[in-house]
Parts: sequence; structure tokens; C-alpha cells
Amino acid sequence: MKRTFSLLVFFLITFVIYAKGNDDITQKDTTEIIKLNRQAYANRLTSPEQTISDASKALDMAVKLDYKAGIGEAYRVRGIGYYYLNQATAAINDYLNALSTFEKAKDLRSQAKVNNNIGNLYLDNNLTKALEYFKKSLTITERLNDSSLTASLYMNIGNVYYRKNSFNQALNYYDKSNALFASLGDSANLVQCLQNRGVIYYHLNDYDKAEKLLLAANKAAKAQDLNKPVASTNLTLASLYIAQGKFDEAERIVHEGEAYAAALKDEKLTNDYNYTIYQLEFKKKNYEKALRYLQMIFRQDSSIHISNESTQINLIQEQFKQEAKQRDTELLLVNQQNDRIKFWAVTVVAGLLLVVIGLLVSNVKRKAATNAQLTGLNEEVSRQKDNLDRVNHHLEEIIDERTKDLQVKNKKLSDYSSYLSHQIRGPIATLRGLMNLEKEGLVDEKECINMMDKCVSDIDQKIIEMSEMLNEGPRTIV
Repeated sequence: MKRTFSLLVFFLITFVIYAKGNDDITQKDTTEIIKLNRQAYANRLTSPEQTISDASKALDMAVKLDYKAGIGEAYRVRGIGYYYLNQATAAINDYLNALSTFEKAKDLRSQAKVNNNIGNLYLDNNLTKALEYFKKSLTITERLNDSSLTASLYMNIGNVYYRKNSFNQALNYYDKSNALFASLGDSANLVQCLQNRGVIYYHLNDYDKAEKLLLAANKAAKAQDLNKPVASTNLTLASLYIAQGKFDEAERIVHEGEAYAAALKDEKLTNDYNYTIYQLEFKKKNYEKALRYLQMIFRQDSSIHISNESTQINLIQEQFKQEAKQRDTELLLVNQQNDRIKFWAVTVVAGLLLVVIGLLVSNVKRKAATNAQLTGLNEEVSRQKDNLDRVNHHLEEIIDERTKDLQVKNKKLSDYSSYLSHQIRGPIATLRGLMNLEKEGLVDEKECINMMDKCVSDIDQKIIEMSEMLNEGPRTIV
């Protein structure tokens, strides 16, 4: 029994240590996944390719651990990387995967983030759809009182109204966004707010205010190594300088912006710079050079138009594909959950079986020891019975040999019979009683053996006395 208990304790301790070790490893790995996702997001405005690389690493690690929060965030951040590289199809695929994961986890805040990202993706081809996603996200964030995401949504809704040429309405949202980002100390998004407000003032023909905001955005973006804002801010600055006839300033800003666009490998920005250069050359009356850029822009615009149409179709197709994939994923997750339940059920049953086997082994050993003791006692009783049989046989021979003194013999036989009844049968009866008590478990085993030994010793002693009486002749029996 002690050995079984020790085995059970060892099994439980080993299991706890194993589980704790796995928890430590999982904790370490999930921390690394969170770190990679944050690092990937931080690089979105500097190096979208690095964003995609880091998010892909985080996704691989999260999938191996079945870490749902890490999987969803890795898909979302990688989609942002694809968005900044103008790869809309890849971006929507990752966004929809992220949204599916967060919906299963009932993570409302993350769902709001993904809806915001999808809204940004629609800004270039479907403003109605973009506004729908932004407002859906805003409903969630206002309920959660999430200031950071609310600020981002104000800025993105402003972008929708800017594209609709509702400049004052856009500026209203940009100002609200700027106030929230300032209170949060979000320096990267403050750069974006400066740029957006500068663009609005440029379109409102308030060039002085626009230049001041855009230069401040350019300076802050360079200080934080935010390549994308630098490149896009310079576009508006160049247009502003062209409108003011400051062609040298415009050319300087264009060359600087082109270098940033090339570093980002952003074809859309590069095309926008080609259009700005066309405007610059046309204003400078370099018509031949302006015409070359115009032809280049026409080819690129045609390509972009086809790409945008294709992108919109692909977005719809990807949504349908994602719905089918989501169903398959849900089925896979259910199967994985069932497999985990089966594994733990088998583990528990195996543990219980080990305990039962240990108890059975202990019980068998205990019964074997008891049987061995009973067998020894039976053998001892058999030997004593043989002794009694020999004594009786010897008495018969004595009776036959002493036929002459029949009365004495009869008297002696009567004495011997009385002796057997009172002196030997008594211990034997006691022995039988002890055996019955031991079978019923009513007497301590050690005490029972000691008493049996005493009875057997008494019987043996009486037999010896009887033998001595037979050898010594008749005597009075007491």
C-alpha cells in the first residue's frame, strides 16, 4: 500500500512539473510573439517590408502554439504592411483572417482595429464602403472608451471627407483626432495629423498655414525616421511651392520626396511624384519634358485604373473565399478541441488505472502472505493430529498386551479418556475458535498467531505428559 501511494505521488508531482514547465515555455514564447507584432507595427511607416517579415515570424510562432490573440494580431499587422506596399489583395486576405480569429475569441477591441484597417483599404476605390467600416469600428471603440483607436478613426473619417472634397468637414475630424493624439502623446500619429491638416489648408488656399503645418510634419517625420509621411508630405509641399511659383523650392522638395518613395518601393507615390514633376515642368514652360512625364503618367494611370478595378473585384472574391475558409477553420478548431479533450481524458484514465493496479498488487501480496501463514498452521495441526493417531495406536497395543488386568486397564482407559476430553480437546477447540475469528477478521493477526502457538504448545505438552504416564504406569489424573 505504501509503495502504491508513493507511485501515485510521484506521478502527480511529475505531471505538475511537466505542466508548469510547459506554462513557462508558453509564457516565454507568447511574450516573444507580442514583441514581434509590436515591432512589426512600429516599422509600418518606415519599412513596410520589415513589417511583413516580422509579422510573418510572429504568425508562424503563434500558429505552432495555437495562440489565438497572437495569430489574429500577426495577420492584422502583416495586412497593414501589405497595405502600405499597395498590395490590396494580400492585405484584405490577412485582414479577413484576423477578423475571423478575433470574432471567435470575442475580442471586440481587436475587431474594431481590423474594421478600421479594412476601411483604409477601401479609401482608394469605394468611399461608401470605407465609411461604413470606419463607423462600425467607431461604434465599438466609443463603447469601450478607447481613446487611441477613436483618434485613429476620426483621422480616417476625415480622410473620407477629404476625398469627397468636403474640406471643412474633414478638417473638423482632423482637429478632433489631433487633440486626442496630443493628449495620448502619440508622436507618430501627430505627424500624420499635421500633414492632413496642412493638406486641407492647402486646398482651402491658406498657403501660409499649410506650409507651416507641412514643414512641421516633414521635420517631425524625419526626426522619427517615418519615411512614408516624409514622402507624402513633400508631395503637398511641392504642389504648394508650384502654386506660389517657387520652382527651385519645389524641385528640391520633389527630389527629396522621390528618394524616400524609392526607398519605400511605393509605386503609387512614385507615380504621384511623376505627376508633380509634370506640373512643375509645365509651369516652367518646359513643355517637351512635361509631355514626356504626361505620357508616362497616362500609362501609369491606365495601369493603376485596371489595378484598382481588379483590386475591387479581388476584394469581393477574397471575402467569399474567406467565408469558406472561415467555415473550414471553425471545423478544424472544433476537431482540435475534441482531440485535446480526448488526450486529457486518456491521461486521467491512465492515471486512475495506475492507482487501481497499484492497489490490486498490494492486495494480492497481502492475501498471499495470509495464505502462507494459514498453510503453515494447517501443516502444524496435521502433524499434531498424526502424533495423536500414533498415541492412540500405542494405547491399543498396551490394552492388547495387558489383557490380564482388565479392570486396571479399563480404569486407565477411562482416565485417559477424561484426560483427552479436558486437557487436549480444550486447546484444540480454542485453536479452532481462533482460526474462525481470524477468518472473520475479528482478532489481531499477531495476537492470533501467539495464542495458536500457545494452544499447540499445550497440546504438545499434554501429549508428552500422556506419553510419560504410559511409560510410568497408572497414576492419578488431576
